[in-house]
Amino acid sequence: MKRIIPILLIASMLFYVSSCEKDDICVDGDTPLMVIGFFDIADTTLVKNVASIRIRNIDIDSILTNSSFSDRSESPDSLQVPLRSTATTTMYQIISESADDEETELETGNIDTLTISYELGEAFISRACGFVTNYNNISVTLTEGAENWIQDIKVVQPNVENTDNIHVKIFH
Repeated sequence: MKRIIPILLIASMLFYVSSCEKDDICVDGDTPLMVIGFFDIADTTLVKNVASIRIRNIDIDSILTNSSFSDRSESPDSLQVPLRSTATTTMYQIISESADDEETELETGNIDTLTISYELGEAFISRACGFVTNYNNISVTLTEGAENWIQDIKVVQPNVENTDNIHVKIFH
């Protein structure tokens, strides 16, 4: 009996240790950003940059800058913008020909307002990463104005699950 107890104890410890998993490291656990591409209205296959672009998130009153572009620069062929994961809409002002100061910007910049609507979804990535938010059935509405520089918008990928492709095309 005295020999059986240590053997059972060792066997149960080996079973417990073998059932444990290694520590996971989260690599793919970021909520995806929506990718916007800018195209020429005359030839919708041609990329067309936006001079001195500035993007203001109206919901949190902040200027957007990230690794895909810098504030008041000429836009690359596409930009990545975050969507709110606590609401079903996000509003942006996209400003073309933005000036270096706020007062001049209101006079010389061409400000268009976009409202992006979507349904929230969750996707389980892994035990280490947990869940990320995906955005489904996105739609984009342009607030009509007298001098809109954005002439048309087309949603080409209605579900934002990664940042590999353009989700929304803006024609100007």
